[in-house]
Amino acid sequence: MTVRSYTLPVMLCMLLPVARAAPPPDAKVEIDYLLAHVGASGCEFYRNGSWYDGTRAQAHLRAKYDYLAARNLVRSAEDFIDKAATKSSLSGLPYQIRCAGYAAVASSQWLRDALARYRDQTGNSPTAEPVSPPRPDT
Repeated sequence: MTVRSYTLPVMLCMLLPVARAAPPPDAKVEIDYLLAHVGASGCEFYRNGSWYDGTRAQAHLRAKYDYLAARNLVRSAEDFIDKAATKSSLSGLPYQIRCAGYAAVASSQWLRDALARYRDQTGNSPTAEPVSPPRPDT
């Protein structure tokens, strides 16, 4: 068989959708909540030396989440925070969030606090390790 005869099957395989291994339904709901919360927060998101608005932060975190979920690497909201929303995959620098009138905080803490408040409001129990207690929305 020539290289040319392999080209069409390989190209067709590349066009097939990637099988997505979604996290459990409860975790997916929590992750979607966190992403929406970032986008609607009115806060700024610090990534690799620049501040971005919540909408851009949401899009960036959604892309990282989709990448990890497609590889079955996110099984809980805590996984999402730890693997996608804590630091840059490229530079290793931590992400931060700052809201009007408050100092910047680590995005991981801000998201864990938001998750704890969400769980308190909905009565959902944690899907993995416990989170820190809620703080004022920062």
